[in-house]
Amino acid sequence: MNERHNGGGNGRLVVEVPKTRFAVSREAFVSGAVMRREQDAIFDHCWIYVGHASELRNPGDFKTRQVAGRPVIFVRDRQGSVRALINSCRHRGATVCREREGNARGFNCLYHGWSYNTDGSLRGVPGEDAYPPGFDKADMGLRAVARLEHYRDFYFVNFDARAEALETYLADAKDYIDLVVDQSPSGRMEIISGTQEYDIRANWKLLVENSVDDYHLLATHSTWLNYMRNSGVNVTPPKGSGLLLPTKGQGRDLGNGHLTTDNPNFRGRPVAKWISVYGEEAKADIAAIRAELVARLGEARASRVADTNRNLVIFPNLVIADGSSVTVRHFYPLGPDHMRVVAWALGPVEETEAQRARRLHAFLTFYGPGGFATPDDVAALEAVQQGYAAWREVGWNDLSRGIARNDDQLNSDEGHLRVFWRRWSELVEAHA
Repeated sequence: MNERHNGGGNGRLVVEVPKTRFAVSREAFVSGAVMRREQDAIFDHCWIYVGHASELRNPGDFKTRQVAGRPVIFVRDRQGSVRALINSCRHRGATVCREREGNARGFNCLYHGWSYNTDGSLRGVPGEDAYPPGFDKADMGLRAVARLEHYRDFYFVNFDARAEALETYLADAKDYIDLVVDQSPSGRMEIISGTQEYDIRANWKLLVENSVDDYHLLATHSTWLNYMRNSGVNVTPPKGSGLLLPTKGQGRDLGNGHLTTDNPNFRGRPVAKWISVYGEEAKADIAAIRAELVARLGEARASRVADTNRNLVIFPNLVIADGSSVTVRHFYPLGPDHMRVVAWALGPVEETEAQRARRLHAFLTFYGPGGFATPDDVAALEAVQQGYAAWREVGWNDLSRGIARNDDQLNSDEGHLRVFWRRWSELVEAHA
């Protein structure tokens, strides 16, 4: 393939030569036209994460969010049902809820005073008698999203009423969500209070890649690896193994564009076998957590939950990173070279204060705004985006690492990245 860009127009943005080459056009990361095709092909038809049931504990609790470019109120109504309402007054369009979160008996438009109940029904219209006889308040409530469904308390919306059911869409990703939720004795996980929110001046798809790209750990996160080494964790691969990391993890295709890394643990998880990074005082507590897992799940399943870690991508833009902590990370494009990232820590509702403190320490140490990973990743992705200014001269990214390994894709290969790009290409290039 000619290194100069020859995509664009009717050209392909993803090119695959089986067992030989896989390339992605850099135009996909810089083009406003491509971003508009993504909106039409992906965000208007795929299931998009909106929130977790634990964020809406009481009737009237709400969160306002941007979902697939729309303002949405994620709310538990006064009768206890979870809803996702379009945050736009039916009269003239103003947002009717301007707070980020809270508890409300209803929502009021600041423009002309129309008011709505938490189930979206229209409650009051100032000067209602001026409207003609055909005006029916029952038909003028806040619009609900076309579809709202959940799996294990993770709620997703879909703006296509004809979309397949969420559980069908999630395919084998459900198995990996189950591994996360199985950490809780009651099967109840909760979003821990506190939100990380930041912008990256880079295309949103770069964070999909970065979230499951173990190839970059040695170069980008050397400081973290040194920290782990100094804490007594073995981060050196066996001699002659050909591995970049101490364990042989894999990348997996979960169907419908979902993918994951699936790695034997070396990071130091709060539910794993005791690792020195948590200190001597944590040893007995972590052993007790593991004993509960074995008693409840059996040795094999407990080992699967505790002794492996995974970064799960739910196509297109949700990552559940179950490693040194559990992180729920949602991100969306603000422009071809600009994304917003929102992240939360997730943990079992039964955790003690000490267990929760260890979880949050692990979350902030790695993923926090001043942690070992996030600042490095932001810098790397923004450097990549800056390099794309020359996309006409250097037109293609190579994602061929490990392409000849058949199904045995290592976590440091790019086979699982190719899973995302094949699905992206299938959807977006059909809308050329």
